[in-house]
Amino acid sequence: MIPDDSWHVYIVRCRDGTLYTGITKDLKRRITEHNSEKGGAKYTKPRRPVRLVYSEQAGSRSAATQREYQIKKVSLKKKNELIKTTATLAEFDK
Repeated sequence: MIPDDSWHVYIVRCRDGTLYTGITKDLKRRITEHNSEKGGAKYTKPRRPVRLVYSEQAGSRSAATQREYQIKKVSLKKKNELIKTTATLAEFDK
C-alpha cells in the first residue's frame, strides 16, 4: 500500500467544547499526539481528550496552510456549519 503523501487540514473538538484547527501529513498520528502526554499542541494539552470532527485534503503544505488560515478566521458558527455539513455528507455515503 502506498502511503498517503498529501497534506490535511483538520479540526478537533476539545474536551471543553472548543475547536482547534491544524495541518498535518499524517492525520492519525497527529490526533494520537494531541491525545498523548508527549506531543500535541500547547492549546490542546490541557483540553484532552480531543476528537477529530473535520478533515480535508490539500495539495501542498502551502495550500493546507492557506486553508487553515481561512478556517481559523471564520466564526464559530461557520466552523460548526462546516463540521455539520461534512458529517451529514459522510452519513449519506454509508
